[in-house]
Amino acid sequence: MKTHQPRTPWQVTLHVWYAMFMRETMARMSQDRFGPVWLLLEPVLHVLIMVSVRSMLGRTGRLIPGAEFIPWLVVGVVTFFLFRNIMNRGMAAIDANRAMYAYRQVHPTDTIFVRFGLETYLQSIVFVLMIIAFTFVDFHIVPYQPLEVIWVWLWIALLGLGVALVLSLPYSLIPEMRKIITLITFPLYMLSGVIFPVFMFPLAIREYLMYNPVLHAVELIRIHTFSTYHSVPGIELAYVQKFAIVAILFGLMLQIRFKIKMIAQ
Repeated sequence: MKTHQPRTPWQVTLHVWYAMFMRETMARMSQDRFGPVWLLLEPVLHVLIMVSVRSMLGRTGRLIPGAEFIPWLVVGVVTFFLFRNIMNRGMAAIDANRAMYAYRQVHPTDTIFVRFGLETYLQSIVFVLMIIAFTFVDFHIVPYQPLEVIWVWLWIALLGLGVALVLSLPYSLIPEMRKIITLITFPLYMLSGVIFPVFMFPLAIREYLMYNPVLHAVELIRIHTFSTYHSVPGIELAYVQKFAIVAILFGLMLQIRFKIKMIAQ
């Protein structure tokens, strides 16, 4: 007679993550008619707007030493969107899935991890499609060091996860913080070297910008994509890794400490 073996905690967790991943995927793709299209359309529109502004300003010549402007901009935009989407959707995951906490197998951190996995998966597909699309219009974006690009890509995703774990606490417990956190995103977009080369900033300002780990990640992706591109001194993957690990550990400690309060909120 076959006996029933109880599931291990890891099996329960994996089953929960799989079910929630499928649920989040369906919700993400069916939230409106243009859900799947917007994933690819958003970065393309950002690139078109920046190129149009640059053309209106009369800057049609070469601007970025070692890389063409449009491929350089595409790589920066897509990389930043990976971090931004994981951060924004991750920190809002606890509030968006409150009905799921009726099941004792589901914990608040599960919702963040699932959205982290989903956004990383979707943005990776978008990056590949952008490479293919722009290659067809004679813009070379195929990385010359693909393994290094993938490695940095994973760390910028983990950085987004760490920030989401930390910010999910004030986002869930203090409604006023949501507006403040949203306001931070745009300056971060401007100060992460996405649309303006880092070397264009004065040295006094650049010293402070170097504390931004997103800037390091964006520049590292470009360095490993364009063989002739060289960034400013001080760009390090180790800084991104240390920041991501500290943020994840600190975020997990906050999740454990305030778990009951977040569920009851």
